[in-house]
Amino acid sequence: MLRKIRILLATVIFTLVTLLFLGTGWAFVRYIAWTAKIQFLPALLALNYAVLAVLVTVTLVFGRIYCSIVCPLGIMQDVFAWLGRQKRLKPLGKPNRYGHSPEKRLLRYTVLCVFVVCLLAGFAPLTTLLAPYSAYGRIVSNLLRPLTDLLLNGAASIESHYDSYVFQTADVWMRSVTTFVIALLTFVGIGLLAWRNGRTWCNTVCPVGTLLSFFSRFSLLKIQFDKDKCKNCSRCEKNCKTAAIDFKAGTVDYSRCVVCGDCIEECKFGALSYKASWKSSKTGEPAGSSAEPSRRAFLTGSALAVGSIAMAQTKMKVDGGLAVLEEKKVPHRETPLTPPGSVSGKNMQRHCTACQLCVSVCPNNVLRPSTDPLHLMQPVMSFERGWCRPECTRCSEVCPTSAIRPVTREEKTAIHAGHAVWIQQNCIPVTNGDECGNCARHCPAWAIHMVETNINGKTVRVPSIDPERCIGCGSCEYICPARPFSAIYVEGNKMHRID
Repeated sequence: MLRKIRILLATVIFTLVTLLFLGTGWAFVRYIAWTAKIQFLPALLALNYAVLAVLVTVTLVFGRIYCSIVCPLGIMQDVFAWLGRQKRLKPLGKPNRYGHSPEKRLLRYTVLCVFVVCLLAGFAPLTTLLAPYSAYGRIVSNLLRPLTDLLLNGAASIESHYDSYVFQTADVWMRSVTTFVIALLTFVGIGLLAWRNGRTWCNTVCPVGTLLSFFSRFSLLKIQFDKDKCKNCSRCEKNCKTAAIDFKAGTVDYSRCVVCGDCIEECKFGALSYKASWKSSKTGEPAGSSAEPSRRAFLTGSALAVGSIAMAQTKMKVDGGLAVLEEKKVPHRETPLTPPGSVSGKNMQRHCTACQLCVSVCPNNVLRPSTDPLHLMQPVMSFERGWCRPECTRCSEVCPTSAIRPVTREEKTAIHAGHAVWIQQNCIPVTNGDECGNCARHCPAWAIHMVETNINGKTVRVPSIDPERCIGCGSCEYICPARPFSAIYVEGNKMHRID
């Protein structure tokens, strides 16, 4: 029964998280955004004390069920581990069988300490790579979503012939080659590791798993041996994907056990049970064993936790339907342009785990992962495919780490995320002598006006920008007809200004 309950709950959470990153209709996404906010690391970065208290309490009562029920990367590892144990998928050999191995304590704690230091220092490249929830988000956003978008586009094309428009088309394009490669390597690496060895990554590298292991050692409910019933058949050990069971000693390493229930399911003699630790005096870990937690380890883990909390399609663009327009190129911005609600690039760097959720839900294709090493894979705005509409607040609604803080539509219109800059040599009135003014006509903040000026002996009307009114929405950059570089682009503000 324990295994069945675990599979049911994990299936629900895994499905909802996957749908969240697939950008399934906004009306649906906004109701499942909570699945991102109950993840441990996002809750830690957002200083969501209520969620953290619940997760720690659940771990102290039930053990590390978070890793097998809530964490999508942990569930993905379980899927690969299950596939690796299927006989029909192993035509050239026997299905995988696991065995007990001692805890790699030095490796686990070293990775955790390095992770915490990088988190406190705001060194994003390493923290984004190790964050388990974000790693799964990048896998779905970069590997699975393009496939589902292509399928939906095909369905939309077919149904349009029957005057039905249930499915909506989506742009399918690569937002970042770097992020795609990292997502692919993560999927292949963790997938192969789980296929062959079970939860090795989860119990040696994952910082969240290591942090929760401090609490799971003291959990109220534990999987325990009844030595009178045990026949030393070793089935429990061979099916433990965390290598936490030593059937000869009759012990379970509770720091690595994720309470999946596989061992109980495999035991044919009823020698294993999931119950309160005080109900049996002859079961569990022997005193002085390597798996027994020490008071020092618990205090160390708590200190690390408290320290961490304290810191904290391609669109076919045509000209009149006759000629294909040249694609715009991304301008060089001295300061990265971060979404309204992110406060500053520094705040984004410290809090964002590059899960790509904001990128997935952006309806205007404005957000894409950064390739800057110091902000690797964190979202930045660029306006080659759309502009940041003042009425859209989706990214701030779904961000689970408070890297993009919630803002209302009214508040967003008062946030100055950047300022427009005019490039004279690219402007059509200057280069061709033709009238334009697109930037001024489409500016929602009325920050651009066309003024007459004398350039090279000719009087032309060119844009004049009021930086006090400009909010950095990018409508001017997007709508500018100049190619390949716009005659006007948005430079980011180091600190967002609010009127």
